[in-house]
Amino acid sequence: MPLYPTTIAGSLPKPAWLAEPSKLWAPWRLSGDELEGAKRDATLLALKLQEDSGIDIVTDGEQSRQHFVHGFLEFVDGIDFAHKVEIGIRADRYKAMVPTVTSELRLKGRVHAGEARLARAHTSRKLKLTLPGPMTIVDTIADAHYGDRVKMAMAFAGLLNTEARALAADGVDVIQFDEPAFNVYMREVGEWGIEALHRAIEGLTCTTAVHICYGYGIKANIDWKATLGSEWRQYEEIFPALAKSRIGQVSLECRNSHVPMSLLKLLDGKDVLIGAIDVASDAVETPEEVAAVIAQAARYVAPERIVAGTNCGMAPMRRDIAMAKLAALGAGAKLARQKLG
Repeated sequence: MPLYPTTIAGSLPKPAWLAEPSKLWAPWRLSGDELEGAKRDATLLALKLQEDSGIDIVTDGEQSRQHFVHGFLEFVDGIDFAHKVEIGIRADRYKAMVPTVTSELRLKGRVHAGEARLARAHTSRKLKLTLPGPMTIVDTIADAHYGDRVKMAMAFAGLLNTEARALAADGVDVIQFDEPAFNVYMREVGEWGIEALHRAIEGLTCTTAVHICYGYGIKANIDWKATLGSEWRQYEEIFPALAKSRIGQVSLECRNSHVPMSLLKLLDGKDVLIGAIDVASDAVETPEEVAAVIAQAARYVAPERIVAGTNCGMAPMRRDIAMAKLAALGAGAKLARQKLG
């Protein structure tokens, strides 16, 4: 693995023949066997595009999921998808129509075996698969059974652990849990959020990561970030606890963010996935701009612990722009190796 290896937060835009472009929760264009075949084709294409761009730790691009949380929930018994309700999520930052937990949760079977095995068979590079984190799941679903967020989070963590162990057995090198809720409920992160993550990674020997950025580049998130002031210090409240945790890597937002880079010192001992690509802007970074973010991070994080990545998933982005940003990420990390050694 080279110095400053590259990866993405997880998702890439789907081809227009698979789902409606530039949209979260985009409906599928196909159904049945045709849809399953198209998902496989899109996954292989996502792998190839990452490899061509010089991405070292590739993902399936989340091409088989309509949404990063509900792609997991669809494989869980005890959830009513037929009667969705509107709730405020991320502390009412925006509203969403979500399913409801109506009985004890159980996995129906494997969740991401198909895409993990397909990806593993078609790339020799390190492979990362993403799962929603327990806190973010309970913030993105209604509850009519458990009556307690912590109890429900621990139930989901157990299911996530079952799938994560199976993914590791499939040959996945890195399993990342996406926890945007960690940037909203900072007190709860220390009280039970990290404990739920520990339950989710129990027994894993592969690399584990948590992704805690400020969210997709959608209007609700952009508007929220505009209220956060000139310095975004949310991370300061949770980094010490994450540094003490058993999670191996922490993924966060750095490009065009107001996160003081000095806060990265609070993650001493962890690999840090530096978001060097802005997913909230259509402006394509130059390799020099990517290298500059890496250089800033290298003032506070040991170079061998830096992984260059994207601020968040690119699912709702225009596909041509996402591909150009991928290329910039690969070229920028290569430039950083040349400049920084």
